[in-house]
Amino acid sequence: QVQLVESGGGLVQAGGSLRLSCLASGRTLSMYAMGWFRQAPGKERDFVAAISRSGGIIYYADAVKGRFTISRDNAKNTVVLQMNSLKPEDTAVYYCAASDRRLVYGMTYDYWGQGTQVTVSS
Repeated sequence: QVQLVESGGGLVQAGGSLRLSCLASGRTLSMYAMGWFRQAPGKERDFVAAISRSGGIIYYADAVKGRFTISRDNAKNTVVLQMNSLKPEDTAVYYCAASDRRLVYGMTYDYWGQGTQVTVSS
């Protein structure tokens, strides 16, 4: 079973950038399709981005296309979400997730991190 730990959240002004990292342990990252999700207060958890085991397939939610970039380094067991041009509506707790199934858009994930808070001020 894989364990996931997110880091890199914080407070940033609108238009700024943050880089979130997800470090996997327990199992090698290359076995998992990876995703990022976010949950704002009082709202459901939403999909943000996903990347296949090799990194060859990537999906983004429409709300973040062109601003966020997901990447992975399997040798370092790390998945990164680079977030640029941040907006107040990006404020949420961001979660990293893993699945040992082949990446399919809209799939469910089996393993989750504890989340990291991102706050974007206007």
